[in-house]
Amino acid sequence: MGNDVDRAGTPSPLQLAKRALPDLNGAMLRVAEQLLANPDDVARGSITKLAEAAQTSAATVTRLSTHLGFAGYPALRAALAMEIGRGMEAGWASDIGLAIGPADPPEQVLNVLASTQANALRNALSSIDLNAATRVADAIAGARRTHIYGEWGDAIPARELYIRLLRIGIPVWFFDGPQSAQIAGGLLGPGDVGLVVTRSGTDGTTLDFVRRVTAQGALSVAITGVVSSPVGEIADVTFDTGTPVGGTWTEFFAGRASDTLTAGLLFVLVAQRVPDHLTANHPNGPGQPVVHPDT
Repeated sequence: MGNDVDRAGTPSPLQLAKRALPDLNGAMLRVAEQLLANPDDVARGSITKLAEAAQTSAATVTRLSTHLGFAGYPALRAALAMEIGRGMEAGWASDIGLAIGPADPPEQVLNVLASTQANALRNALSSIDLNAATRVADAIAGARRTHIYGEWGDAIPARELYIRLLRIGIPVWFFDGPQSAQIAGGLLGPGDVGLVVTRSGTDGTTLDFVRRVTAQGALSVAITGVVSSPVGEIADVTFDTGTPVGGTWTEFFAGRASDTLTAGLLFVLVAQRVPDHLTANHPNGPGQPVVHPDT
């Protein structure tokens, strides 16, 4: 067989085993199939364990190892462990990011998360347009209805804003999902508000919702980290949260702090315009039964 290697120049045992399957039969085929089906177990296990799983002998495992181009089973297992380790590191880097490592202690993880959020909040303070916030708060306070849309991670600050506005008696609805977004956008009209939270500003369903809201004559509002995104460019009012969308969860998590701050600002500004709502709609307010947390 040829010297099939991965990018780092180290033989890839999984790729080698997969390509060898047509040439194998009997016990050696069973060993290769076990290798491909349970690479993690093989990388951590002994030659005896692999032989038992394939219902064969350790000598057969050794023969397969040499057939694949390795000096023996120990070399095969070492190459497999290295390949799996590289895969885990690549997966971690693409998902969590490089600011936090798999072996970092809890205090390091906490410090990184706190510092990224602190940076995001500082960015938001210098980026949020307060005149725009005033305009949107005026619109929500006087709107016939306000529809808020958010998907997946974006739904967290969007739903928080919905809950807070609902509590003070604002006619507000929260939506997620393509069908509900389509209906929600079509129900709005002049004097209404359609607001979205979108970290990237590129989601197709969110873009369609904003288009529908605008076409119906309602005020369309976007809270986003990318004002130059498709959603940011077509919304009537676009809030720049100051933290662009990132490629990893750590960056996304940092931006969520600025999204939440923007949504919280809107809630308080709306509440300032209808202060009587806070008393009238609070469970312990005048005319409402007293609710104690422990009852």
